[in-house]
Amino acid sequence: MIVATDRTPDTATLRRVPFYRHLYVQVLVAIVAGVLLGHFWPTTGEALKPLGDGFIKLVKMVIAPVIFLTVVTGIAGMRELAAVGRVAAKAFGYFLFFSTLALIVGLIVANVVRPGAGMNVDPATLNAGAVADYTHAAAETTLTGFLMAIIPTTMPSALTDGSILQTLFVAILFGVSLSLVGKPAEPVLDFLERVTLVVFRLVGILMKAAPIGAFGAMAFTIGKYGAGSLVNLGALVATFYLTSLIFVLGVLGLVARLHGFSILKLIAYLKAELLLVLGTSSSEAALPSLIGKLERAGCDKGVVGLVVPTGYSFNLDGTNIYMTLAALFIAQATGIELSWGEQAALLGVAMLSSKGAAGVTGAGFITLAATLSIVPSVPVAGMALILGVDRFMSECRSLTNFIGNAVAAVVVARWEGKLDRARLADVLDNRRVSDAETIDEDDALVTVN
Repeated sequence: MIVATDRTPDTATLRRVPFYRHLYVQVLVAIVAGVLLGHFWPTTGEALKPLGDGFIKLVKMVIAPVIFLTVVTGIAGMRELAAVGRVAAKAFGYFLFFSTLALIVGLIVANVVRPGAGMNVDPATLNAGAVADYTHAAAETTLTGFLMAIIPTTMPSALTDGSILQTLFVAILFGVSLSLVGKPAEPVLDFLERVTLVVFRLVGILMKAAPIGAFGAMAFTIGKYGAGSLVNLGALVATFYLTSLIFVLGVLGLVARLHGFSILKLIAYLKAELLLVLGTSSSEAALPSLIGKLERAGCDKGVVGLVVPTGYSFNLDGTNIYMTLAALFIAQATGIELSWGEQAALLGVAMLSSKGAAGVTGAGFITLAATLSIVPSVPVAGMALILGVDRFMSECRSLTNFIGNAVAAVVVARWEGKLDRARLADVLDNRRVSDAETIDEDDALVTVN
């Protein structure tokens, strides 16, 4: 925690609190404790599942208000509606390019490493029933259904049904309307900005429970599935983690360097959120805090409000790497050799299905089922091979998705000229904060002046 004292007009002297009060330290300790408990007392570990589920529910409770308020106040603050369309176009262009690149990276690594080669699994012996729920959900996830699901039943229901895209859709319309009304709508905008302060303070309060949630979620995961389940399919898990690491440090690292910041410093800045994602296997758990921290780092509120929530549905780099890597693993494990033409078709289908299943709970596994159901060469029942370790790979998917969206927000803000580069450098280097703010580096941004 960083507290501003001895304020001057331009800078503030920083007073640090003991390391054990940092959220990321508490979450890290909770994760280790959860792993140990789940390993040595698995039954007790499984029983702690409600702790993790409860914390994620608490965070999801505030996701819709955070997105709505951030997007509405951000768009209304832009004044020029053309800027909204420009940011959206640049964001989607970025998402399309890097999502496709992630699919290609997964495809290339699967062909080079061949983690499933030599398993010689007979498809007839696989338990198709184990993945029946996922294939059923995938069958119901169509592009038309996805687009229709963006439109809420009512405006209030967009904030209560738990759909990020519905909330984003209504927030954009409301923000545009505020901007068009102009001066008469200023009291409404002022009210929403004040409500934003309260909601972000609420987010900070909820984040105090993060160690409890991470402890329960990790204890359940290890207690139910056991660390030993990683051994049998260790090649796939290790390949996926290594590929994601290469993508983050190599591809996203290069993008960050070209845009004037360090990916490692950004990761260090977001360490508390990343540990929370690791502990809960949910990138949504850290969404409100990510928005606050990006704004603190000099990214424009309007840009962050549009890019981050949209990226949570359309910029799933980790999920895309997983899809092509897992699909080829299943093919290799069952002795099916896919031609380059079939792999190209798999890539094309994955590009579409990864958008169609966006925002669905368990989207990674459901999207894989949707992709395999359209590519007849690879048996959908082969998903049963990776069902046991999917829970361990979900952490990596979530972490990669989270970092990818953080980088996207900074890059699009830079493209728009809406990035305070000096402030970004100061925050990432942990040098100073504005006199107008009190910063809790583990919570959301709270403006006090």
